Amino acid sequence: MTPIEIGLWVTGFMLVMVVLGMRVAFAAALTGMIGLIWIFWSKKGYDPEDFGWALTVAVKTAGQVPHGKVASQALSLIPTFILIGYLAYYAGLTRALFEAAKRWIAWVPGGLAVSTVFATAGFAAVSGASVATAAVFARIAIPEMTKIGYDKRFAAGVVAAAGTLASLIPPSAILVIYAIIVEQDVGKLLLAGFIPGMFSAIIYTLLIIGMALTIKGFGPPVRGFTWKERLVSLPPALPIVLVVVIIIFFVYNPFGGDAWGTPTEGGAVGAFIVFLMALIRGIKWAELKEALIETAKLSAMIFSIIWGVLIYVRFLGFANLPAAFSDWLTSLHYSPMTILICILLAYAVLGMFMDAIGMLLLTLPVVYPAVMALNGGESVTAAESAFGMSGTMCAVWFGILVVKMAEFCLITPPIGLNCFVVAGVRPELSVQDVFRGVTPFFIADAVTIALLVAFPSIVIWLPSLA
Repeated sequence: MTPIEIGLWVTGFMLVMVVLGMRVAFAAALTGMIGLIWIFWSKKGYDPEDFGWALTVAVKTAGQVPHGKVASQALSLIPTFILIGYLAYYAGLTRALFEAAKRWIAWVPGGLAVSTVFATAGFAAVSGASVATAAVFARIAIPEMTKIGYDKRFAAGVVAAAGTLASLIPPSAILVIYAIIVEQDVGKLLLAGFIPGMFSAIIYTLLIIGMALTIKGFGPPVRGFTWKERLVSLPPALPIVLVVVIIIFFVYNPFGGDAWGTPTEGGAVGAFIVFLMALIRGIKWAELKEALIETAKLSAMIFSIIWGVLIYVRFLGFANLPAAFSDWLTSLHYSPMTILICILLAYAVLGMFMDAIGMLLLTLPVVYPAVMALNGGESVTAAESAFGMSGTMCAVWFGILVVKMAEFCLITPPIGLNCFVVAGVRPELSVQDVFRGVTPFFIADAVTIALLVAFPSIVIWLPSLA
């Protein structure tokens, strides 16, 4: 049996285990180890006396991978971004942000839902985790919306869908993971997420306003706030704006010249500023402890997935599956754009059965080289490429597309994690209620993805300036 055939069998086995409910981290690590042993043993002709040798080599090979990759400085961004979000919540900054959005925006049709979207987008700019964002606003926004007459299912759908914006709007943990896996510049990826993230928020807003204008009794606007009340609501929300500005300047200096530092340093400074604000606002020790514990839990979950998947990725390298898949895709008699659309559709299906981070980690080592080959290679120029952009910008564009697909998967049944989180926070809601409420946002996400594919400049304009 050839290494490629071994790779296909082991990959199929892993997907079966994931579908049956095994955690991605354990399924990937287990199958990666099995695959490494199988490949090394096959080189010795399956001699029983050589099985121990194959096992030893496989263990040594797998053991070197997690530390070598996870020790990367860029991955230290993940816990700092997550910590910023939890500290902002326990310091009361999220409620202040929601209140400011409500006073300034809630007068439009469907105003409170629109306010929730923009407040969530603002919080996403200081929180790197979609799950944490959805959990926070499920506590704050859903009671406010249901109190003035919103259907509880739609209110839950707004929060679950808007929570996904944290995947795109920097600081984004999943964009950092993408950059590490495909070995691209973290700063460019984070910059690239700003415009598509806000673009997604605008599409959600247009959907809500359209529904409010066409459905009788849907989402009454909230009026009556004076200009004084609006202005008073701004100062409590300013710390979040300050953190966003600091992170931008550490990634890219919009006034020219060098950035202030690395994205990692920006994340650390942002976390320190939010920590100071939390102290000023009188955060209690129990709340600070809870923020640290939740950050540790979520970070440990993400790093565990990374460790397990990296073992599987090392096996794929020995099986030569990524190169074989690239050769197969480029040999197809279809346009590169058609193949790219099929890949994105495959992500939509795969996301029904896997969590977003695990899905990307498992597929990118195979899919990313194939997409780069379709464009013409890593070093191709914009004039020579299939998608009309250089290899670097193609990597950025594809990264935003797959992260947007990961957002889509966060609200897709039956695994949509954000929907489970919202239902867990609000006992009066079932998971089925949240999935029903989030249905209109499938259309909004489909429109957003189509526009990002059709007009890549939405994604690559800002990072091209860096």
